[in-house]
Amino acid sequence: MRILVIEDEEKVLSFIRKGFKEHGFCVDTATDGREGFFLATSETYDCIVLDIMLPNLDGYEVLNHIREKGKNTPVLFLTAKDTVDDRVKGLEAGADDYLVKPFAFSELLARVRALIRRGKEQEITFFQVSDLTLDAVKRVVKRGNKIIDLTPKEFVLLQYLMERKGEVVTRTMLSENVWGYHFDSMTNVIDVHITNLRKKVDVPNAKPLIYTLRGVGYVLEERS
Repeated sequence: MRILVIEDEEKVLSFIRKGFKEHGFCVDTATDGREGFFLATSETYDCIVLDIMLPNLDGYEVLNHIREKGKNTPVLFLTAKDTVDDRVKGLEAGADDYLVKPFAFSELLARVRALIRRGKEQEITFFQVSDLTLDAVKRVVKRGNKIIDLTPKEFVLLQYLMERKGEVVTRTMLSENVWGYHFDSMTNVIDVHITNLRKKVDVPNAKPLIYTLRGVGYVLEERS
């Protein structure tokens, strides 16, 4: 899952970014309203966490511009203001939820996951290729009847590949959608994760499912 966090307080931004990354999210960040609006409308996100008090454009202006562009990405407002009028103003501006600072990360995580689920109610959450299955709701991966223990990043990587089974997935696609907008795709991090994932998925005596197309990318599919 890919989210955008627009927050100008570095300590808060670092806290949020670290928390989401630990739970397997791909996180892009912006520290002012103008940059946040650019990313929100030029990239695709599952959810946007948006502070209200921002330089250049405030959160209300950013959200208004996002909605004017026809983007319906779920948005959760973060603010230090806690009056009824402030909450109403945020929701009327098109926000989907509202969280007051200071907050527990566990509550932010639960609210963001709920917004993402709500936005994907019609989407497929169970994937299968051969005897490999992935349940995105229960976050369980199996090869046959055996559960595969994956790290959060490996889970997101595998889900991305399974969502596009039979399609060639390039390094650029992975770097943008699994690692994030600012990720340096020239490092070997993607290769290392693919190698580790293949060791867990393509176990001995099982049909290989993850293939490398040298110089192009990767594909997950069942081959005869």
